[in-house]
Amino acid sequence: MLLTYTNSFWGYGGYGTGLFFDPTYLLVLAGLILCLLAQAGVKSTFAKYSRVRSRSGLTGAEAARQVLNSAGIYDVSIQRVSGNLTDHYDPRTKVLRLSDSTYASASVAAVGVAAHECGHAIQHQKGYGPLMLRSTLVPAANIGSSLAWPIFFAGLIFSMQPLLTAGIVLFGLAVLFQLVTLPVEINASTRAVKILSGTGLVTEEEKGGVKKVLMAAALTYVAALASSLLQLLRLIILAGGRRRDD
Repeated sequence: MLLTYTNSFWGYGGYGTGLFFDPTYLLVLAGLILCLLAQAGVKSTFAKYSRVRSRSGLTGAEAARQVLNSAGIYDVSIQRVSGNLTDHYDPRTKVLRLSDSTYASASVAAVGVAAHECGHAIQHQKGYGPLMLRSTLVPAANIGSSLAWPIFFAGLIFSMQPLLTAGIVLFGLAVLFQLVTLPVEINASTRAVKILSGTGLVTEEEKGGVKKVLMAAALTYVAALASSLLQLLRLIILAGGRRRDD
């Protein structure tokens, strides 16, 4: 949303009638820029190493199966999912889904991404604490992300502090989910590089490419967290302005 309904910028508190620029949107803009840069970085890096064929000749799906087997995991199925970089592991069904750009590709990028998703399966098998916490937070984060803004803006419109506070708390749950997600993703990448190197699925030279792909991917989570923290700060500033005007 590019316009907000506040007493300071939409005709309340003696400012007159009309549409005014809200300076807190600079926080939104900063977060958006961070996310766009991170997304551009991961797409560029993935595209670069998608053109580098892995010397093992294994596709992403084949590499994933070998990584899982080396970790003693035989009850996780591997499926193809449409899209680009839509790879993910579903702990509820024990299914590792690899995107079109990963599943059948024998590139260094595909092997790295597939191994990263295997890292999540290994976390699940070992009961990795942050992963378990993230799974627990999913319902609260979904509720928070969907209801935070409507409740908060209702609080602004009707000058109800409890609604403003509720909106901030709900959005905070979504931010907490992203905060917990970051170490989960970094740990999965660390596990992926270690296993790929230890099993000889990639050479030392290829390992460098895998690290770059996974680092670029990790930066998207860093950017998303930073953006959400800026959004949370914006809510706090707007709520504070409403209290002063009251």
